[in-house]
Amino acid sequence: MKYLIKFYTLLLFLLIISFKTYAFDKIKIGLVIPLSGENKELGETVLNSVRLAINDINDDNIQIVPRDNFNDPDQTLKVSKDLYEDGIRIIIGPIFKKNTSKLNQLNNDLIFLSFTNKIDKARKNIISAGVNSISQFNAIKKFQNLNGIERSYLFSPNTNILEEIKIGIKKSEIKLKDKFFYDPDPTVITKQIEDVTRYRIRKQNLADEIKRVENSNENNKEKKLAQLEKLDTIGGINFDSVIIADFEEDLKSVATSLIYTDIPPTRVTYITLNQWFDKSLLNESMIQPIYFPSVNYENYIEYLNKFNNNFKTNSNQIAFLSYDLTGLVYYLLFKNNFIVDSQIFYKKNSFKGKIGIFEIDKNIITHQLNFYVIENKEIKKIF
Repeated sequence: MKYLIKFYTLLLFLLIISFKTYAFDKIKIGLVIPLSGENKELGETVLNSVRLAINDINDDNIQIVPRDNFNDPDQTLKVSKDLYEDGIRIIIGPIFKKNTSKLNQLNNDLIFLSFTNKIDKARKNIISAGVNSISQFNAIKKFQNLNGIERSYLFSPNTNILEEIKIGIKKSEIKLKDKFFYDPDPTVITKQIEDVTRYRIRKQNLADEIKRVENSNENNKEKKLAQLEKLDTIGGINFDSVIIADFEEDLKSVATSLIYTDIPPTRVTYITLNQWFDKSLLNESMIQPIYFPSVNYENYIEYLNKFNNNFKTNSNQIAFLSYDLTGLVYYLLFKNNFIVDSQIFYKKNSFKGKIGIFEIDKNIITHQLNFYVIENKEIKKIF
């Protein structure tokens, strides 16, 4: 009997030791970012944002292991190898897509959450976590349906963004009347938009109508002429909205050219892509109202204020994404009993972050975005 007691005592002791080892074993998550060179400030902001997220998660068993990749593909490969050898199987980063170019030399069981919004179809273990074109066109499609918009004309620059735009159109199955891919050179945009909107024909239609009325014996002839002289063109257009897939000054240039060709936002609905609440658009009253999908504005402002209060400096949208990615990794690990396997980002799942709802399916992340309008120099939420 005493031998049996000793056996169970020893077994209990081993179970306690095993439990303690499991309970206090650190769960390590890699973080590959630039912490030196010209992008040092960006990397440090991301690191602080991840630390803020870890603090909010409040689990001492989670450990972030940052590594400096010097914004260089070779260094990204080297530090990722080091992290893998240290037992790490999930890495947040790299920030820039160019730094993923050599990661195909690593084992497929090392998962990267890249900040890019460009989907990498070649590598299943490099997951693009940025706000991609699929998410944005899904939100635009919802806006179309809610507002009875049926004839959207897509205007997109013929640049390296075009491939992503085409993916978003295809995957979202958004309804488009037509597509126009313009030369990004600002000196030729207006001429191109004149052609595609038949501006000169509509201009000539007006001149012909004025001449016809002048030579007519119609009643109220002078009143009709006065009305015609207030117009810039005559003639219908075959679209009810325009989706401008551009940003910053290029977006403003395209919108201004549309106004010049007598297609102002009072005539068709102006829609654009995620502008991250570009404050300079508030002062562009001529192109308002302008609608766009984006992350949750209230949460974004709350995050910026919290970051500033903690670190006495400003954050940005990339660091905002890193905050949510930290929470996403923890959530998926928790649901998977803290086991990293090939299914962790493959199985259908969802996570409510500050940005919005992350949807995970077959190693692709999309976001359920909100929708906003800038009107009368204010940002207003549509949904």
